Amino acid sequence: MEKKPLSLEEFYAGMPYIGAAVNKPVGHFNILEMKKFLPEESDIIPYGRKDFYKVCLFTGKSAIHYADKTFKINGHALFFAGPMIPYNWELETTTPSGYSCIFNEMYFENYGRLTSYPVFLPGANPVFELSPEQYQQSAAIFEQIIAEKAGHFEFKDDVIRNSLFQVIHAALKLKPAEIVLPQKANAASRITNLFLDLLEKQFPISTHDADTPLRAPSDYAARLAIHVNHLNKSVKEVMQKTTSEIIMERLLKEARILLKHSSWSISEIAFSLGFEGPTHFGSFFKKQLQISPSQFRNQF
Repeated sequence: MEKKPLSLEEFYAGMPYIGAAVNKPVGHFNILEMKKFLPEESDIIPYGRKDFYKVCLFTGKSAIHYADKTFKINGHALFFAGPMIPYNWELETTTPSGYSCIFNEMYFENYGRLTSYPVFLPGANPVFELSPEQYQQSAAIFEQIIAEKAGHFEFKDDVIRNSLFQVIHAALKLKPAEIVLPQKANAASRITNLFLDLLEKQFPISTHDADTPLRAPSDYAARLAIHVNHLNKSVKEVMQKTTSEIIMERLLKEARILLKHSSWSISEIAFSLGFEGPTHFGSFFKKQLQISPSQFRNQF
């Protein structure tokens, strides 16, 4: 049985020289310069899923093992990784250089459509080789991100998010790196993508008296015209989470958005998300984030 995705806390615990902290109820972002934060004695992160996103710009010789593919890099490249795909990165040089942005989905909550970009989806090519000129152009963006993160501008996180989207958009215009190992057709990935697309179409909830989003795996299976057991097996294979867990995570994300950005009462939010009432909703919310909906709302 495959291990659970590596969490941000576990990632940082394995690299104590970074010294970063993770605050669960809020979005997390960090940027690392490889020559400073990847000492020669650092351990290789094991192959597997990570419960966070990475956008890396690097130069050097390396091999990226990504799902059933391997990419060999001998120069400059961009690499994108998200929670859906298992991977690891073998550096074949003792002097790597570049930058690594690390963030969770909550950092982009209600900002753009991060999870919809092909570079983070199953079946996509996540590595883009760069010319020296393209590398320098990308490096300038990463240096801007470093400067913004260290600054005190009130809206610096929006500047950082825009800069990351700029990197993603530029990469999508490039030809992806050549795959060393051929990609195999994966029916589970296709079914999972269809499920995730249908799940996202349930949101956002614009009025508290609108139709409640689909909540049961059987409802999604019926819409996709497949058996619920087939859906559950496919989602578990790709995501290492159950269909119900992913649905609940998306409901939690929408709950946070509504608590933060709407004036709806907690009861209205509870009913709009399909909960039996505020008590049931409150128990669900506190179990996930260790704070009540009202405590979460009072943070803003």
